[in-house]
This record gives sequence, structure tokens and C-alpha cells, in this order.
Amino acid sequence: MTDDLLRLENQVCFALVTAARNVVSIYRPVLEPLGLTHPQYLVMLALWERSPRSLGELAAELAMEPATLSPLVKRLEAQGRVSRSRRPGDERVLEIALTEEGAALRERAVEVPRKIMELVGMDVDELTALRDGLGPFVGRRRTSAPSEGGAGVGGAA
Repeated sequence: MTDDLLRLENQVCFALVTAARNVVSIYRPVLEPLGLTHPQYLVMLALWERSPRSLGELAAELAMEPATLSPLVKRLEAQGRVSRSRRPGDERVLEIALTEEGAALRERAVEVPRKIMELVGMDVDELTALRDGLGPFVGRRRTSAPSEGGAGVGGAA
């Protein structure tokens, strides 16, 4: 009986790692027409909620290190979707803001959650329950309630 606890198939950590890899591959064909990778999509989601943000604020929201986030932001800037500038009054702070093109991309991205739900065969309630069940493993707490319309899909990764 104790040996069953150590079977690979019974490990939550293995299921989470496998799921994380699979989530990225599920999102890839949906995000490609938008010209976004999965990590870039997460950055854009955060900026569509609130822009501008400092690099540090954005990194904290995405549970990433600023040094990891910086190259993603630079690529989005090269695509014309965000701008980077020093904060007036405090040149130490790098602010990231949506450009008009980046803001307009949101209209096309609205279809992403629906497409993901179709691909995985789950509805909003199922994905929300899945996301909420992962709470103890996420490492950060939500400070506000998710908005309607598939918020569980974007956060499932």
C-alpha cells in the first residue's frame, strides 16, 4: 500500500509538470495567428487588465523574475505591441505600456478562451474549478475576483 504512494502515476508533481507542458502545446496553434507565444500571451493578458505597469509589478503579477520577463517584453516591443519607457520622476522604474496595436490585439484574443475550451472539451465552470483547485500550488493569491467570460482559461496555465 505504501509503495502505491510512490508510483509515478500517483504523483501530483508529475501530473502538474505534464499538464504545464501540454497547456503550452494546446495554446500554440491558437496563439500563432495572433503572433504570440504562450508567455507573451500572459504578458498581454496582464497589460490588457492594466497598463502601464512597471516591469517589477508585471513580473510580480506573472510570478516571474524581472530578468526572465525583460526579453519577452523586448520582443513584444519589437512587434510594436508594447512600449518601454522610464517613469517620469523616477528614472529607475521601467514602465511597460500597451501601444495602440497591442490594445487592438485584445479584440482578436477574445476568441482564445473559447477555442481552448473547445480543444480541451471543458466549459468555463470546469476550467474555473480546475484553476481554483490549483491554488495551493500556484504560489500567489488572487487579490480580486476573476472577470466573467472564460477567465479560468487564461489562468489555467
